[in-house]
Amino acid sequence: MSGELAFTGPITVIGGGTMGQGIATAALSAGLATTVVDVDPGSLERARAAIARRVGRAFGDDTESVLARLTLATDLEEAVATSSGVIEAVPEILPLKIDIFHRLARAAGQGTLLATNTSTISIARLAEACDGSDRVIGMHFFNPAHKMQLVEIVTAESSSESTLHDALTLASTLGKDPVVVNDVPGFVTSRLGLLLGTEAMRMVDEGVASAADIDKAMRLGYGHPMGPLELADLVGLDVRLNNLRSMYERTGSSQYSPPKILEQFVRDGRLGKKSGHGFFDYDSAPAKQQS
Repeated sequence: MSGELAFTGPITVIGGGTMGQGIATAALSAGLATTVVDVDPGSLERARAAIARRVGRAFGDDTESVLARLTLATDLEEAVATSSGVIEAVPEILPLKIDIFHRLARAAGQGTLLATNTSTISIARLAEACDGSDRVIGMHFFNPAHKMQLVEIVTAESSSESTLHDALTLASTLGKDPVVVNDVPGFVTSRLGLLLGTEAMRMVDEGVASAADIDKAMRLGYGHPMGPLELADLVGLDVRLNNLRSMYERTGSSQYSPPKILEQFVRDGRLGKKSGHGFFDYDSAPAKQQS
């Protein structure tokens, strides 16, 4: 399916949200014919607009030729039937992902790479939903996916060597620098990153320090490019809450029990940067800590 030096596509990205938009932008920028699938036509139009803005900044006068490789679709089965690779990037909701991989087992070609962008859900569980296919693997991208260099390649026991090879080849084609991780709860990045972010949230709730000073301490003291609370706002506090619930369910560890402040923020619609308010206020620049 894939060549020695490059993954030639075409690929399908399932999900027109933030991560799907970033992954599709990376694929288009790498020269791959790319279909974005979403059940909501409005989400697809928003995805196209976001992708066009990003491609426009990168390619200037060549923007239209790059966007000519983009297709939008609401029919998953039709979209994946001719794809060489599929990357699922829907929200971290297990029944939703299981349903998608159950459908992929019947709709995708036998040699198609079937990747999930999950940050916490078991790859083995999704492979089981896909009739035990050895083509299922994790490809965990990071937001913004068109810029961030890392991709976490997560292998289940059922993932074949050729599947790993194809995932690594696709990551390289997209200009990413992958790490290979076994299928354990949270993999490497979520297992560590969720702990840091969750403890930072608890510190805000306990009045240990302000959100701004906690983030400043991690930037200046540990060299982090952004603080854990700013990162949570960027990812989306609703997404972070789903991540923690998944990890808590899988591990039973109180370390991953969602902080009360996070649950309250999500109930109040304070979802981070995308809603304008989270641990910081994004309605004006520079960001200010919420009281």
